[in-house]
Amino acid sequence: MPYKLFNGSTNIVSDLIAKRRKEKNMSYSDLSNKLQLLGISLYKNDLFLIEKNRRIVRDFELIALCQVLDIDYNELSKLIEFE
Repeated sequence: MPYKLFNGSTNIVSDLIAKRRKEKNMSYSDLSNKLQLLGISLYKNDLFLIEKNRRIVRDFELIALCQVLDIDYNELSKLIEFE
């Protein structure tokens, strides 16, 4: 099933997630394990695809990613610029 893109992107959080994961010196495995503790199954390959903007992020995954990576939800609104 094809997805709808926003400004040509599969997701708009890829850069923020990659940046924050690297700032915290977390590997994909580390992040995956922390998400698993919250009941979210995102494997290393899923995280790689999200960061490379090739996978959609579901709302519950985004909330868990924000919790684990200490991303304030207000930062997300700054990623969208409406004209």
